[in-house]
Amino acid sequence: MTEQELTKTPPAPGDQATDTLRRRLTARQLSMISVGGAIGTGLFLGSGLSISQAGPAVIIAYLVGALLALALAYALAEMSSTHPLPGGFGTLAHIYLGSTTAFAQRWMYWMAQTVNVGSEVTAISIYLGFWWPQLPPWVSVLVVSAAVLGGNLLAVGVFGEVEYWLCAVKAVAIMAFIAVGVLVVVFGLPGVPAAGLTNWTEHGGFAPHGVEGIWVSMIAVTFSYMGTETVAVTAAESREPARDIPRATRRTVVRLGLFYVLSIAVMLSVDSWQRTAAGHGLTSSPFVRLFDTVGLPAAAPLMNLVLLVAAVSAMNTNIFVTARTVHGMAISGHAPSALGRLRKGRPWNALALSALGLALAAVLSAFAPARAFEILVGISLFSALASWVIIFATHLAFRRRRADLGGAPIRLRGGPAIPLIAIMMLLSVMATMAFVAPFKLAPLVGVSFLAVLLLAHSAMRRGRAVTTKLDPDQSR
Repeated sequence: MTEQELTKTPPAPGDQATDTLRRRLTARQLSMISVGGAIGTGLFLGSGLSISQAGPAVIIAYLVGALLALALAYALAEMSSTHPLPGGFGTLAHIYLGSTTAFAQRWMYWMAQTVNVGSEVTAISIYLGFWWPQLPPWVSVLVVSAAVLGGNLLAVGVFGEVEYWLCAVKAVAIMAFIAVGVLVVVFGLPGVPAAGLTNWTEHGGFAPHGVEGIWVSMIAVTFSYMGTETVAVTAAESREPARDIPRATRRTVVRLGLFYVLSIAVMLSVDSWQRTAAGHGLTSSPFVRLFDTVGLPAAAPLMNLVLLVAAVSAMNTNIFVTARTVHGMAISGHAPSALGRLRKGRPWNALALSALGLALAAVLSAFAPARAFEILVGISLFSALASWVIIFATHLAFRRRRADLGGAPIRLRGGPAIPLIAIMMLLSVMATMAFVAPFKLAPLVGVSFLAVLLLAHSAMRRGRAVTTKLDPDQSR
């Protein structure tokens, strides 16, 4: 099967043959969609958990996480600008690592993002509890889920524009947060003396829990950067992939690095890390508590509203990405063909399957509201990291097989050493999860799911061959 054939979905009965994923996303929208997927509850809500584990030294963990995200983004941009195909990195794994690896990666990533959507909507119920503490979380989950699913049925160009402005609100809020924090750190506010950087070294020192604490915090920190891979999944709907994907990647990396590292640095400068992490039980956001701490209580409700918008944005993006992942699997025979059918350029069936994470969130919110977020985060993260490992392995194979075919519009520098180091770090984080109380369930669920996938694919291969192939020497 050729690259051109892979970009089209076989029409279902009653569908038009031209009904394919529409190339309507611009570089501006692609970069914001990628930021929208990556900047969500991991930063706004989960940062309290990572700070509680490492103290001020969590800044080091966020810097390391930014470097991992940078390597991942550039590896994906290099591959997807060469092969802008439906299914994103799952299709790339199929080309360079084979059907079995691609099958496992795609379904692991589907699980990661589906469960991640559940964590986002669970976070939304927590934010709404700021105003309506008596509102049952499952009610919030159901109402918001219905609204976001409806938004994903919009035309992709409309979706891209809506998501752009949702992400813009999020970006402006983070910049305002950083600006206020810098004012407090350097100059102070009326009634609030300049904080300086003493909070980095007081209260037990810069690394109160030592190197172990920094490493354990990498679990929650890595979750914060989930979504960096989104730009590859949306490649098939980019207007000009060879131009737009490199642009979107560069913008995404810069925004993520600045937003994450500066936000955490400011947060830890303004107040002690113990008070900043006081809500690591995930009852509220450190961002909201900061405004109360510096004597701006009127700003706290506004910030909570912004966090609500941010979570809806991340949830919106992740639903979009998950549906496209399922659509790509159906095209290549890794999922039932019915999931590849489109209506007016939108994968309705794939979207319906990807709503399972919302159902899981509703159930957990009803029966285990105190632990729902941590359970969903752990399961999502383990599956996502498994996908990241395969992305880097795919990049190694991509480079090896295309060594004599010239460069892509954007390249990951550093040769094979960078992907290999990244793979070792990711595997280490996954292993560490088994020894950290909030995340012990995740490796058990993740490994069990992987075993089921391998058995399922083995049965599929015996029943029928998965025949989708692509000559890696073809490029856009």
